[in-house]
Amino acid sequence: MKKPTHVAPGDLEILSLLWDRGPLTLAEAHEQFERPLGYTTVQTRLNRLVDKGLVRRSKERPARYEAAVTREAISGEALRTLRERVAGGSVVPLVARLLDDPHLSQSEIQELRELLEQAEARVQQERRT
Repeated sequence: MKKPTHVAPGDLEILSLLWDRGPLTLAEAHEQFERPLGYTTVQTRLNRLVDKGLVRRSKERPARYEAAVTREAISGEALRTLRERVAGGSVVPLVARLLDDPHLSQSEIQELRELLEQAEARVQQERRT
């Protein structure tokens, strides 16, 4: 079964918790939330993510839950969707908007330069083949 790569914001919140902290029991996941969230709400979301194939549940008791999909897989699909719906398929308006962020650090700018250089090298390599 192909795992869905679009997730609702509440489900993404659970996945982020599992990506950041690793496998957790239901009680541990519930304790980790920084905002009030009902125990049964966390349980329902975890079970829904298991049903979708985005989270695995161990056989041990208490069961431990862990992400079955990477952050990159989810973010890649979300960004492709955003690019298509908001920017008409072009990545430039999205990057331009991100670069307008006044909190962009010098190290982030340097990392972006390096990513652009890698992209240029990749495109040039593809043109040669």
